[in-house]
Amino acid sequence: MPHTQYPIPSLQSPIPQFAIRNRKFVWGSRTYIMGILNATPDSFSGDGLLSEAQFVAAALAQAQKMLDEGADMLDLGGESTRPGSAAISAEEERRRVLPILRELRQITEIPISIDTSKASVAAAALEAGADLVNDVWGLRLDPDMAGVVADAGVPVVLMHNRSTPKAASIDPTLGGRYVGVAYNDLIEDVKRELGVCLDIARRAGIPDERIILDPGIGFGKTVAQNLELLNRLDEIKALGYPLLLGTSRKSFIGYTLDLPFDQRAEGTAATTAIGITRGADIVRVHDVLINARVARMTDAIVRGRV
Repeated sequence: MPHTQYPIPSLQSPIPQFAIRNRKFVWGSRTYIMGILNATPDSFSGDGLLSEAQFVAAALAQAQKMLDEGADMLDLGGESTRPGSAAISAEEERRRVLPILRELRQITEIPISIDTSKASVAAAALEAGADLVNDVWGLRLDPDMAGVVADAGVPVVLMHNRSTPKAASIDPTLGGRYVGVAYNDLIEDVKRELGVCLDIARRAGIPDERIILDPGIGFGKTVAQNLELLNRLDEIKALGYPLLLGTSRKSFIGYTLDLPFDQRAEGTAATTAIGITRGADIVRVHDVLINARVARMTDAIVRGRV
């Protein structure tokens, strides 16, 4: 059943904090770092762990490195979401992420997010020890996802997404990007379409106090639209929800700087700094150390946190 699209009413007061696993996240006090673990063979960013023969051991080593470098949480995903990527079955996705998740849970109490849009994968991951769901389709792809999240009582990241294969253009060096994606009004359209995700969440019984919004940088947006959305992130933040920003190594950085994925650290750092000044609460990154330092410095400037 389609959900009515409507302008999202801003919350009467911003959500100040909530707990994820055994940690309290106080939104606005500092920027939190989410380290990316890609249990895939074909990640756009070149860090797909499934290419390793001992992928579980490789994932644990990468996770430990991220923890040592200052990650506040980890985001584990088993299906590539790059433009032009092929879908995989829920069974294959579970095969990729569950062994890593079970081992991670033995070595750390840090909050772990499961990056999936499949309800059965989310349910299995939550049972295995995941603490929140990061759904790049904002509960819109799998009709059972909202119920899984609501029943588990965990937080969820609702991301804006207009990705369509026909709009994707692939460059062998710079990767995939979206072209010819039309918005009547970029920010208002993103807000209205996030409203659909919020409507699904509320109907399922997920309270506002467990919702994080993601503007969906790179998902169904042209290079120019991604740059504009990043610069106007404060208009999404004004809705009152904690905000996650995922720009790390993405192709809009590559096309802006004419650089492949392995040379985008500085470009990513710039997006992290700008994102924080515009209200991002969590930055989802591959390179934890550099972005943790950027976040700490930017927090000192904009939040007075030293």
